[in-house]
Formats: sequence, C-alpha cells, structure tokens
Amino acid sequence: MELQFKNPSFFERLKSMLGVDFYRLFHTPLFYIFLSIAAIIPAMILGTTGMEEGVAPMYTNTWHIIAGETPTYVVNSIAEYANMNMVFIFGGIMVSIFIGHDYKSGYVKQLFTTHPKKQDYMMSKSITCAFAMACMCLTYTLGAVAAGLLTGTSFEVNVGSLIIAIVSKMIMSLGWASLYTFLNVIFRKYFGISIVSSFFFGTGILIIGAAALLGESSILNIFLYGSSVYACLTSNFDTLIVCSVMSIGWAIIYNVLGTALLSKSDVY
Repeated sequence: MELQFKNPSFFERLKSMLGVDFYRLFHTPLFYIFLSIAAIIPAMILGTTGMEEGVAPMYTNTWHIIAGETPTYVVNSIAEYANMNMVFIFGGIMVSIFIGHDYKSGYVKQLFTTHPKKQDYMMSKSITCAFAMACMCLTYTLGAVAAGLLTGTSFEVNVGSLIIAIVSKMIMSLGWASLYTFLNVIFRKYFGISIVSSFFFGTGILIIGAAALLGESSILNIFLYGSSVYACLTSNFDTLIVCSVMSIGWAIIYNVLGTALLSKSDVY
C-alpha cells in the first residue's frame, strides 16, 4: 500500500512559523526590555521638561506626547517630534536585533531547512514584529498617562480622536515591521548596518525632507512616516482608513520584495 503525504497548506505553514516566532518573542528578554523602554520614554520627556524655574514646559497637555494636534510633516521643534512615532525608531532597533539573531546564531540555516518557503519567513517576521511594536505603543501610552498624572499635566482631549490616533499608530506597526524586516533581509550579513538603516528610516528624515520641498501636502500620507504623522489628535474615521490602507499596502510591497530577494540569493 502506497503512503501519500499531504503537503501543508500556506496557512498551516504560516501558523507553524508564527508559533515558533511568537515563542521566541515571548521567551526572550529583548521583548520586555523594549516594552519597558517604550514606557519610560514618555515618562522621562514629560517628567523632565520644563522643570527649570522660569522655563515653559514643552507640553501643556499629556496627549501631545502621543500625537500632534494636527498632521505635522516638517518638524520645527523637538516637541513636535517627541511623540508615539518614536516607538517606530526603537521598534526598528528591536526588529534588527530579533532578526539579526537568526543569522548570528545560525538558527536561520535550520529554519530554512524545515520551512523552505521564503514568503512564510517574511510574513511571520513581519506579523510577529508588528505585534511587538503595537505592544510598545500600548506601554508608551501607559507611560505617558503615568507621567501626566505625576506632573499634573492636562488630560483634556477629544476621546474619540485620541482612540483613533492610538489605534491608527498601532496599525502602522505592520507597515513599519515589514519595512524593517525587508531592511534586515538586505543587510542580513551586516548586523550593524541593519540597525543603522532601521534607525535612519525610523526617524522619518526622508519624509521630512520631502515635506520641506513639497509643503505639507496630503500626498505625503502615502508614505509610512506620513501616515504615522497623519494619525493625530484631530483624527477621524478617514484617518483610520488611510493608515490601514497604507500600512497593509506597504506590508505587501516589502514582503513581496523580501521574498524575491531571499529566493534569488544566499539566505545565510
């Protein structure tokens, strides 16, 4: 009697790889360290600015450390930049370390032996890292609230717009995580360069430069950083749609490019 072995479906393969990645994520100190960093950042900024006598505080409203009042593509002061978008900078460093460990430890050799589909690797890493960055957004929010309570900073805000802004930035984590996964695939043999590249793109320098040339045009929302900035304290349902479309769109682009790169080159 001839035995027939059924090849696992795409969803079965992805589920298996996600199980491995999430297990590694939850069982490494890296995840919890960056969750703590995300919580400490707003507490440090809100708790230390404006403490000098005669110096006006950088923030008069706690929620300004989450997002700007309106979309701001050209940064005029640190107060306009120091908000939840910083999660995407530190999140990029976390992704670089998380994926870089696959190559530095030689784990990726075993991984591609048992899971040869490169698209599964890209998607699993993107989803896992997006989850981690979304969790960083939550701990960042908790840190901001704690700092606001300690400093007595105002909490006045349109609650609906605030919720949409936070959720929209969490959704943007998928696009950012896909970008960082793609960058780390490109620089997989150069750990230091992968971290620097993630930091560079996370700062949004490119979109700030584009905004300086084009002006604060709504066309800038097609970029990851632009859509991240678009999520502000005057957000509405349209903001949620724009951020969702852009995040998913960039995730598809980077996953396709990453899969093609891994398929045509030495993955080790």
